[in-house]
Amino acid sequence: MKIVYLHQYFVTPEQPGGTRSFEMARRLVEAGHSVDMITSDQTSSGGGDGWRVSEESGITVHWKRQPYDNTMGFFARLKAFVGFAIASSKRAASIRDADVIFATSTPLTIAIPAIYASWRTGTPYVFEVRDVWPAVPIALGALKNPVLRWLARKLEHTAYHRAAHVVALAPGMGDEVASTGYPRDRITIIPNGCDNHIFGAATDGSALDDYRQWLGSHPLVLFAGTLGKANDVGYLADVAKAMLARDPDIRFAIIGAGAERDVIKARAVELGVLDVNFKMIDAVPKRVLASWIQRATLCIALFSGPRVLWKDAVQNKFFDALAAGKPVISNQEGWQCKIAEQHDVGALMPHDDAEAAADIILRHARDREWLDGARLRTAELAEGRFSRDNLAADLERTLRKVVEA
Repeated sequence: MKIVYLHQYFVTPEQPGGTRSFEMARRLVEAGHSVDMITSDQTSSGGGDGWRVSEESGITVHWKRQPYDNTMGFFARLKAFVGFAIASSKRAASIRDADVIFATSTPLTIAIPAIYASWRTGTPYVFEVRDVWPAVPIALGALKNPVLRWLARKLEHTAYHRAAHVVALAPGMGDEVASTGYPRDRITIIPNGCDNHIFGAATDGSALDDYRQWLGSHPLVLFAGTLGKANDVGYLADVAKAMLARDPDIRFAIIGAGAERDVIKARAVELGVLDVNFKMIDAVPKRVLASWIQRATLCIALFSGPRVLWKDAVQNKFFDALAAGKPVISNQEGWQCKIAEQHDVGALMPHDDAEAAADIILRHARDREWLDGARLRTAELAEGRFSRDNLAADLERTLRKVVEA
């Protein structure tokens, strides 16, 4: 098959961010298919038409210059989304011999170039739902204008119902799609997956060299991800403060970037934990992050806000931890937390009681027998149900089914 793959925030393992699209695309190439990835180049500058092309592990990647970062306000983000949608529509439609178009959110506006190219070329398109949008920004109060809300819901309905098939990352997301009247037999659940070749492979640990003295041989509690309002990572500073009175040797490391970084740092300074038992580290590529996760004792998954935000969460950090053999402590009882509890590879801590959260983290971080067992149980999940190889094979079958219909 010749596949046009649309993902506005595609990254390689050498860049910070989630690599689901890279891992899926490279496996499609290895299976004998041709993949043209259309994406944004978020940090580039220069003239011309703003496009450059590179080859990444056999994937032909079309990069469109489109500045973006997660500290932007809502309308600045919307401008970036729409700008990329317009530019990528023409690019996708120019690939006339494609067998299928595959578009993955977020943002939801990625459906625009997919629908346009499908219409211009007569090529079927498949839409992948990574979160339930616009329900999330509406619930967070980021989308208040009634006209914009109506337009967003209209785009959501059109994105689903113009697609030949829909892929959802969690069962609850599939239910949301079906609730719009989309046929359930044309919905396939393909969850996020584990990059075992990155997080399960040995690393030299050099990424930790500057932190050896601080880390020592102490237990490490790690959060790696976006530092945004939806995560409330500042809560971990309160947990770290509570931990000082219980076990001052336990360390907390926060790795990431985002709009709340300065707020989190200020909170840690206020509580007296910054650079004591609480460190903040800039975002790093996955191959560097692997050293940190392998060194961790526990990984943390955080959400803040209404239930719609976290009930079907499929965070990269959860699957990266499983691949590295690390249990995950969550602060909301969403889909991934339930999996962790069912398989005894994690636990739930309260999202609003730092003292109780510290007790739960301490109990698990110092339970060597449980940690050893969790390592074996995470391996079963990482190499089976959530293996990238198995999930990519599911995606290949789904795309082939659409092409052959």
